[in-house]
Amino acid sequence: MSRYRGPRLRIIRRLGKAVVLPGLTTKTSIKEQPPGKPRSSDNKGQKATEYGIRLTEKQKLKYNYGLTEKQLFRYVKEARRRKGVTGLILLQLLEMRLDTLCFTLGFGKSIAQARQLVNHGHITVNKKVISIPSFQCRLNDVISVKEKSTSKNLVTNNVKMNHRNGIPSNLEFNDAKLEATVLDYCDRDDVQLQLNELLVVEYYSRR
Repeated sequence: MSRYRGPRLRIIRRLGKAVVLPGLTTKTSIKEQPPGKPRSSDNKGQKATEYGIRLTEKQKLKYNYGLTEKQLFRYVKEARRRKGVTGLILLQLLEMRLDTLCFTLGFGKSIAQARQLVNHGHITVNKKVISIPSFQCRLNDVISVKEKSTSKNLVTNNVKMNHRNGIPSNLEFNDAKLEATVLDYCDRDDVQLQLNELLVVEYYSRR
């Protein structure tokens, strides 16, 4: 299945109005009913199943980071292979993607916009242009903007327009140079997405 490219607020309504997916969109929908449900229908009496709860958490992760089902399952398998807490390792792998790091630094207002910057060759890693959004950055990698006026102006304007909540402690950012160094893997508290990653691991436990 390919990456979702449809209306983003439709996803917010489907997962629940209280769900916040900072990597997908910062907008909120004025409609309260999930898509495809008439206004007269009442879902308050319906109780979510155990499978439904785990599916919702998995969908949050998938849509927030803009992944396909195949990509997400690949990250889960890699997280299982490594030593440590599988849920935290899964989030760290996703947060070390180049497009996610560009979003965290404020280069784009969403992960989709940050992915576009990478695709168009505006971002460099260790002074080399990387046009692969899923590129897995490593410790001590230096992420910067291409030495070109159009790239510099584009990212500078994006940083000014985007209201960052602060750069995580695992990243060292130089505003003047538009350059960041990956110091360490992120902590759980640094991840903006609110979800129970353990339920995502349980969802894939039978695969």
